[in-house]
Amino acid sequence: MWRDVCKSIVPVPEEDLVKAWERLDNLTKPRRSLGRLEEIAARVAAIRGLPRPDTGKKEIFVFAGDHGVVEEGVSAYPQEVTGLMVRNFLGGGAAINVLGRWAGAKVNVVDVGVKEEIKDAGGLIKRNVRRASGNIAKGPAMSCEEAEKAIEVGVEMAEKAFLEGAGMIATGEMGIGNTTPAAAIFAALLPAAPKDVTGKGTGVEGEALMRKIEVVKKALRVNKACLSDPLSVLSCLGGLEIAAITGLCLGGASRRLVVVVDGFISGAGALVAMRLCSEVKDYLFFSHLSQEAGHKVFYQREAIKPILDLDMRLGEGTGAALALQIIEAAVRVFNEMATFASVGITPQ
Repeated sequence: MWRDVCKSIVPVPEEDLVKAWERLDNLTKPRRSLGRLEEIAARVAAIRGLPRPDTGKKEIFVFAGDHGVVEEGVSAYPQEVTGLMVRNFLGGGAAINVLGRWAGAKVNVVDVGVKEEIKDAGGLIKRNVRRASGNIAKGPAMSCEEAEKAIEVGVEMAEKAFLEGAGMIATGEMGIGNTTPAAAIFAALLPAAPKDVTGKGTGVEGEALMRKIEVVKKALRVNKACLSDPLSVLSCLGGLEIAAITGLCLGGASRRLVVVVDGFISGAGALVAMRLCSEVKDYLFFSHLSQEAGHKVFYQREAIKPILDLDMRLGEGTGAALALQIIEAAVRVFNEMATFASVGITPQ
């Protein structure tokens, strides 16, 4: 299914971008004076359709999964925190819940790979592919079949949002230890040196950070024989929530939705999607620059300009929730401002 979705993704028509810029240049303001808001508006208009793009409802998908690599001591928090945070999401008490409410976005919580079986969890979307990934420092995170199943979960969620009338969807994640597989994916696919893409995650510093870098190096060595293509990189080095984010990006693009990518971990899932289908990038809006070192490397290599730079590194979809509001503001400018002709002004 996801392969068919890839085949259905087409580049955003250049002529639609040209038409969008023609309108923006005829609004009652000096030409290009709203800066990157106009770039965002033009892209959304070309994706969602002219003459007045409808962004519809907004939905955020927080994919949760655990990681075997935590046994290497790469996180400042124990693995049990993943399940506890899932319950916090469902109770509405996490940062993503607060920012999602402010953005007017529905927050969906999806168990795609949590180790603990979360019972009596009203509102949880249960799509668990396996109870945590394997330890990437010792072998593959998962099989290719499991990676594909997790991708399919993301595609399914994008379709769900589309059918519910969403025009903008955003990625989010939760998984103790997941900055390590994300760093490994960046190292393999950019490619880049592990030391350049591995950061402190939940707060590891000093010797602990050095150990984390060594774990990423070891993961690349141990899995070297099976890093021949993006799907193999994802299955050997990734995580189930990262794979689901890949699927959400692909599914959203296939339905011509605006896909807002959160931070470092979401960026790894987006990079896999871009390597599987280069056209998907046209539909991706990268919300912010994370404090994780590898995020800047990723943006530089892929010529990406994030919307925000607020020194964030939480994840969950928090940066994406903020960016949703910036994007909506840009679209309102496009749709609601008067043109020079409509008010009788001759532009200079």
